Amino acid sequence: MGPPLAALLGSLLVCCAGLTKGLKITSTDQPMVEKAQGEKVTLPCTFTISQEDTGPLDVEWVLIPTDNLKKEQTIVMYSADRIYNDYYKEMNGRVQFTNPDPKSGDGSIHILNLKSTDTGTYQCRVKKAPGVESQKIQLTVLVKPARTKCYIEGSQETGSDLILKCASQEGSPLLSYNWRKLTGTKELPATSLLNKDTGELSVKNASQEYSGSYSCVAANRVGTDECFVVLNVTPPINTAGTIAGAVIGTLLGLFLLAFLIFCCCKKRKEKKYEKEVHHDIREDVPPPKSRTSTARSYIGSNRSSLGSMSPSNMEGYAKTPYNQVPSEDFERPSGQNLNFTPSKYDLAYKIHDITVV
Repeated sequence: MGPPLAALLGSLLVCCAGLTKGLKITSTDQPMVEKAQGEKVTLPCTFTISQEDTGPLDVEWVLIPTDNLKKEQTIVMYSADRIYNDYYKEMNGRVQFTNPDPKSGDGSIHILNLKSTDTGTYQCRVKKAPGVESQKIQLTVLVKPARTKCYIEGSQETGSDLILKCASQEGSPLLSYNWRKLTGTKELPATSLLNKDTGELSVKNASQEYSGSYSCVAANRVGTDECFVVLNVTPPINTAGTIAGAVIGTLLGLFLLAFLIFCCCKKRKEKKYEKEVHHDIREDVPPPKSRTSTARSYIGSNRSSLGSMSPSNMEGYAKTPYNQVPSEDFERPSGQNLNFTPSKYDLAYKIHDITVV
């Protein structure tokens, strides 16, 4: 090896030694971070600089989209001794440097109130000419299980097959489900089969011993949620007896309704008949008879008159034949006054009429 070649190698070693003493990111490598929605996450980015790094310091955080066709999005940056955090509207007010002065060597950031849309790859870039360093972190925002519901599908009769189901309305995959019995023996039925991925607990040939309270716990890597259901296994219902009772009850109801209708119709006919009869009677009543002289009144009047006559006058009166008395209307009207007393002149006139006849 000649002197020129040795000198060249020495120069390269010096240069390499100088580069290793320049800008360097010292934070622990964390390729993936998982956090729950609504929580806060800290993305680390610490670094060191050397005397060779003489340019201005820039610390920039960018969000690299999973879609390669989309551009990177700057979310926060420190440059020229100023902090700029209004580049990305989706994180306005939710992202900040952990140290207000990144020149101290700490370019880490906080992201507050995480959302599921914050999931992505974040890159910290530190620039101080001639040095440039970067570090990537994959952030996954998980949603805790929430609004978990438990219910029973199938008949809860002895000997039937049924399914206890459990499902969360919210929650990031992968969700797992686990059923527990809270009462009695606190053991799942011997004929049951659990599917942790779907949350279904299938029960074959159910018996009354399986009755009780059950709980289902839905879980993922960031949280859990629980729901409850009560299983009540009962003997089979006597369907034939129920149908017969319903039919008999219906027939009795129809019979009662028909009886009430019949009674109402009968009552209405009776009232109508009474009104018609009363009306006919009033129309058929004959007018009252005129107060004419009758044979009875005539004889009665003469008898009254005879009581006031003398014996000498009775001879002519006694000779009068009774078969010549008029026969018309011999009955006396009920309204005639029986106490009427004629005068002697009226009696003489009537006796004379009788004698003449």
